[in-house]
Amino acid sequence: MFAKPPGKERFSRYMRARMANRLFRYYFLFSILALCFVLGLVIFFIGKTALLTFSNISFKDFFFSFNWTPEEDHFGAAGIIVNTLTLTALTLLMAVPVAVGLAVLIAEIAPKWLKNVMRPVLDLLVGIPSIVYGYLGLTVLIPFLRRLSGENLGDGLLAAALVLALMVLPTICRISDEAISMVPKKYREAGYALGSTRLQVMMRVVIPAAGRGIVAAIIMGMTRAIGETMAVVMVIGNTAQLAKSLFTPASVLTSNIVMQISNVEFDSTWNYALHMMAFLLLVISFILILFIRYLGRKGSDKA
Repeated sequence: MFAKPPGKERFSRYMRARMANRLFRYYFLFSILALCFVLGLVIFFIGKTALLTFSNISFKDFFFSFNWTPEEDHFGAAGIIVNTLTLTALTLLMAVPVAVGLAVLIAEIAPKWLKNVMRPVLDLLVGIPSIVYGYLGLTVLIPFLRRLSGENLGDGLLAAALVLALMVLPTICRISDEAISMVPKKYREAGYALGSTRLQVMMRVVIPAAGRGIVAAIIMGMTRAIGETMAVVMVIGNTAQLAKSLFTPASVLTSNIVMQISNVEFDSTWNYALHMMAFLLLVISFILILFIRYLGRKGSDKA
């Protein structure tokens, strides 16, 4: 007898839904702005402290000198930067061929039961903490390299590169696997219709079609290799010098920062130089992420 008219009930539901949508929109907008604000603060404070480096030493001395002896007021980071780039290149040289080949195997060749086993295993390997890889490198890999090479020390770029290659391989493989699996089936059928073999279809049709995704996977692996700290600290030797061989104890940007940052005064050139190294890592990661976004946008525009 006293029930609300149907029109009013529909209007009430409409207003509640509209209010809920508006609240969710404001909530997500606030979350995005808060994230951008925090990221901006990180960039600002690290960059501000890093730029103070050049108030005491010159740009040339920092980037082109190989003499890193802070106790004697020498802050040449060129050797450490070269070690970082060399380690990253060596890691990718080891990991990329194996990871892409494994991705092709999973996506194109392996039977369904093997895919269902390998993909969860790779996902599990991605989630293993880096310190576990570093511990295995310290206790298993370095003694093996000592016996194999005859060197007194197994620490160095080779040990770090092998550990990092094992770490980034699952990431590159899984992303490449997804990129290859997303190639339309009609591409393969067109290749077979032209008389191509299975190998020719994979090498000349599928992999080029998934090229942007594979490149993005390689860059993601590169960002992890450049920014990895604990695993590298445990196997590289942590000596701030230019590595003249694969078995020379060395240091990269991340390991040098983590080994020295707790022992320096905040208002010192040493601390500013370490912040500049951190800022370099931040800039490199930012550039690589922008490149990935560019590849994704260009790929979507082409599609």
